[in-house]
Amino acid sequence: MLSQGFLNLNKPYNWTSHDCVARVRKLLRLKRVGHGGTLDPAATGVLPIALGKATRLLQYLPEEKAYKATIRLGVRTTTDDLQGEIINSQACAELNLAQVKTALSKFQGKIEQIPPSYSAIQVDGKRLYDLARRGEIVEVPVRTVEVFHIEILDWREGDFPELDVAIACGSGTYIRAIARDLGAILETGGTLAALIRTESSGFNLTNSLTLTDLETQLQAEIFQPISPDVPLQHLSSVTLPLTAAQKWCHGQRISQTFDVSGIVRVYDQQTRFLGIGQLQDEVLIPQMVFEAIS
Repeated sequence: MLSQGFLNLNKPYNWTSHDCVARVRKLLRLKRVGHGGTLDPAATGVLPIALGKATRLLQYLPEEKAYKATIRLGVRTTTDDLQGEIINSQACAELNLAQVKTALSKFQGKIEQIPPSYSAIQVDGKRLYDLARRGEIVEVPVRTVEVFHIEILDWREGDFPELDVAIACGSGTYIRAIARDLGAILETGGTLAALIRTESSGFNLTNSLTLTDLETQLQAEIFQPISPDVPLQHLSSVTLPLTAAQKWCHGQRISQTFDVSGIVRVYDQQTRFLGIGQLQDEVLIPQMVFEAIS
């Protein structure tokens, strides 16, 4: 069975990303399994899983992500989602959609964001969620993130109104922090009520597999990993003739004229994906050799 490439997994509710990796490793009987872009246990949706040598390609995946989120206003929690303890709760039935739209517009573009206290970010080598669970108060560093687009999908009035939004953003953006900060601007409090990741690192929810789907395909012996270069289409590509391809696969630099630059996908003339290279001054330097040819 082919076991080099990617799995576009639809992460189930209440599973950690690590849980998913462990399950896939067991199902495929494969040691080298990794994931891209951690999802909180309460979130579902796209979790890219790398299999075999493809784990070394995770660093080259595109960073853009997209989510569908439900934000509940009038509530603040310790974790900025419904998994935490309620810090404050106040009915805000008078809040209207026009006010929410005005406040939400402040979250588009490059914004400064303080990640939630319960997150996987490290401060002095320790995870924030570990520090928070021990009751240690630390200063969480502000980070600059980018939100490309926010679209309001639905608005439900009530004592604790809820807002459904679609968000397209760059890597490192915390949707929980957007929910919290939206509530702060509106002076009502806000928390994340539900989250689905619809796109991540070149994969989308439409083509994802659940763990049950994966088990079914494995039992029927029809599972095929996604080719390793499929999510790398954002990178330019170069094609090498046979002799140059052989040398490159053995770690040698190739000097010739190319019409692209930077990090690139490398192929041979039979369109085999050989790996990732970096072009510097018309010299192709191996970065990750995926498949060697003799």
